[in-house]
Amino acid sequence: MNTRRPDLDQRRLHRRTRLLEVGVALLGAADGPAVSVRAACRATGLTERYFYESFPDRDEYVRAVYAEVGEQARATLVAAVTGASTPAETAQLAVGAFVALVLDHPEVGRVLLLAPLREPALGGRGLALAPSFVALVQDQLGGVSDPDERALRAIGLVGALTSLFIGCLDGTVTVPRERLIRHCLGLLDRASKP
Repeated sequence: MNTRRPDLDQRRLHRRTRLLEVGVALLGAADGPAVSVRAACRATGLTERYFYESFPDRDEYVRAVYAEVGEQARATLVAAVTGASTPAETAQLAVGAFVALVLDHPEVGRVLLLAPLREPALGGRGLALAPSFVALVQDQLGGVSDPDERALRAIGLVGALTSLFIGCLDGTVTVPRERLIRHCLGLLDRASKP
């Protein structure tokens, strides 16, 4: 019986991973969140029994999907800047990675940036995730020596970038990718000046 346990655990993990993947598509749907237990089961081909094996209810499922996307975004940014040798290179790599994440995978961008505004189950989750992104931006503001000023600029910059990317996702910002990257880098550059 012990020899079958790892296989059973692996199948459970696979089902949970599949549910999370489908959850990104449901929570990040272009017309707004469309998350239900039935929709998740239908999209994965799993029964409700397997859904409840991984998540106690719909709201916990939504929160798990959001947490997964938040961690994916953070890990993408950290991986992008690993090994960068200059602040300019770090900024270029981070901005490029985030633009690619949001534009190439708009459902991920909508989960990260719009779902906290649209999905009641997330409540203050967007606010809880913000400090990790503020810290990443704050690390790029090396030209600002006053820690309070650096914190204020980082918070403001994250707010500005969030609004900018929401505009990209909802279609109000329609500039080419290269221009968007240049604009973001310009905001970061101006914020890092003493």
